[in-house]
Amino acid sequence: MITLQIEHEVRDFATWKEAFDSDPLNRSASGVRSFRISRPLDQEDYVMLEMDFDTQEAAVDFLARLQNDTWKTGVTAPTLVGEPSTRIVETIAVQSVVPT
Repeated sequence: MITLQIEHEVRDFATWKEAFDSDPLNRSASGVRSFRISRPLDQEDYVMLEMDFDTQEAAVDFLARLQNDTWKTGVTAPTLVGEPSTRIVETIAVQSVVPT
């Protein structure tokens, strides 16, 4: 699995979440299989987003569209503070741990 990780500060989490939920790039049609939104316990206006893809190409294409369309002029642009930090990673192993 390939994951696009994005981290950035936002002006207001609720406003950012509303813009994210509007799904301007049509995540499912763009190859996003699942996503997770997290934030530090002590920093409510900081977002950590992970979106999973089947291929590296789909993740790279989606990131390019985010950078060109959404972060510069799209619905989430006014909610961002500074430039988002991004990286594309590959999952090597996943294992559940059962308490003994």
